[in-house]
Amino acid sequence: MFKKNKPVNILIGILVAILVMVGLYNVPFINSRLAWRVEEFLADIREVVSPPEQAVFVPGAETPTLPAATSAPEATPTRAQATETELVGTATPYPTPAGTPIPQSVRLSGITYVDQKNRWNYCGPANLTMALNYWGWQGNRDDVARVVKPGVADPSLDFIQQGRLDLNVMPYEMTDFVLNQTEYSAVLRQGGNLELLKRLVAAGFPVVIEKGYIQRDTTGTVSWMGHYLFVTGYDDSQSAFIVQDAFYNDNESPGKNKLYPYDDFQSTWRSFNFLFFVVYPPDREAEMFGLLGPWLDPAYGLRYSLELNQDFLQTATDADRFFTLFSIGTAYVGLQDYSAAAQAYDQAFAVYATLPQDDKRPYRIMWYQTGPYWAYFYTGRYKDVVNLADVTLATPRVGPTLEESLYWRAMANYALGNYGPAVQDMRESVRLNPNFGAGLARLSEWGALP
Repeated sequence: MFKKNKPVNILIGILVAILVMVGLYNVPFINSRLAWRVEEFLADIREVVSPPEQAVFVPGAETPTLPAATSAPEATPTRAQATETELVGTATPYPTPAGTPIPQSVRLSGITYVDQKNRWNYCGPANLTMALNYWGWQGNRDDVARVVKPGVADPSLDFIQQGRLDLNVMPYEMTDFVLNQTEYSAVLRQGGNLELLKRLVAAGFPVVIEKGYIQRDTTGTVSWMGHYLFVTGYDDSQSAFIVQDAFYNDNESPGKNKLYPYDDFQSTWRSFNFLFFVVYPPDREAEMFGLLGPWLDPAYGLRYSLELNQDFLQTATDADRFFTLFSIGTAYVGLQDYSAAAQAYDQAFAVYATLPQDDKRPYRIMWYQTGPYWAYFYTGRYKDVVNLADVTLATPRVGPTLEESLYWRAMANYALGNYGPAVQDMRESVRLNPNFGAGLARLSEWGALP
């Protein structure tokens, strides 16, 4: 009798074992230590089945092209697309601030290097900590992260694990931290140039910039990503800035006092439209404003960047052309010319669709910049907002965890009358980041706070 029922007994034993494992996995103490490993395993599978570099947004399409084991579509003309000469218009050249000539080399002292090692997506907190520590702030990178990337509201997880799914800290989140959580001030601008950065550093004001680069990530994949750098010096004899790079792999040395050639710096900075921010003590504000010169007006830097990008567009090809058109759109968003911005982004995404489908394709760009959402939303192109968000949210290996993309998909669906999906996305955005003020404000406006 026992032998006859042996297969049944084995099956029952397997089912019992599975139920025991599921039960143990859901014990908070165990789940908090194993969940991320399970997620990483599932993420590896997703990347093989649906490579993120194959996700393509086509403006004006009825449905997005999501990642799949197929080739990218041909770049096709899109509606509301202007010629490139019409797109950039005319830009007036602007001088750099006048003043005392700066030294040929400067290396600021009193820099405390902070890395992002053993943390997820921590270059923002690490760089901001270096900028604040320089002026005497006593906090650390985790103090910054608790505010700028608090993560999902799960009491079974510590805040580091809660925030690991937050794939990017936006520049405005960091400047808001400075203004609201410390006694210091901060200025954030686009359209900077190398001479302005050197002038600021020479006066004793180190600068944080955001840039793109191709780097081996923590999974071992070489790909394009966004990154912050802390600029603490320069040396004209070597044509290079001195930067503190918070990122390094186990087989590399820490990124202290790295030389970054001016040409490479300029090239990789372009993908974020030459964005920079500076932390400074309030009692030195007059000095800071004087150093900024015309950049004190944010519109100046935006118009200046249009000139830089217009010039570069004449010879830019491939990914450089994509980044240049994208930054033109970003500048127009800052100037609130959403129609021109949308046209620029249309062209940028058309170029993107022609880029090789490899690990260097910059599929992460919408993780860091939201300008296209603004442009399409404020020109009434709500379906394009939804499609772009769908494509973007399909690219993170850990799942759809970008609160900004969820926010804009919610906004567009709400405008289209799809109130259920809109509320669902907006609630998810604030679940992922309980400090996400824009999402909380919209839910309050819609009477849908959780």
